[in-house]
Amino acid sequence: MNILIRLIISAIAVLVTDLLLPGVSLGDMSQTNGLLTAVLVAAVLGLLNALLKPVLILLTLPVTVVTLGLFLLVINAVIVLIAANLIEGFTLQAPRFWWALGFSLLLSLVTSVLSSFDKAPKRHED
Repeated sequence: MNILIRLIISAIAVLVTDLLLPGVSLGDMSQTNGLLTAVLVAAVLGLLNALLKPVLILLTLPVTVVTLGLFLLVINAVIVLIAANLIEGFTLQAPRFWWALGFSLLLSLVTSVLSSFDKAPKRHED
């Protein structure tokens, strides 16, 4: 159930990010294609972050250390570019790398804001 909630939150964050960035497109929102594309983008990004991102971090560890972790932003943008190549309705305008970087930054921000609403208040037992 937790995975389904996280997928829905990520899909909503993808939709919000699509609305805020003019260089990102999920397709025609008047039909269900845009909504299905948003869910697909959220699922593919989740899979790529789980499977590919640790490998990329390990391979680029020296560069990441030298740049004090800022190279992780490049890795996030590369993962978004891979997702854009895999998903037919998800497109980025030129310059694609900068739109992917903006998309990943804004997606992280929106996801963290939406995830903060999901947290149940902790009960203290006395």
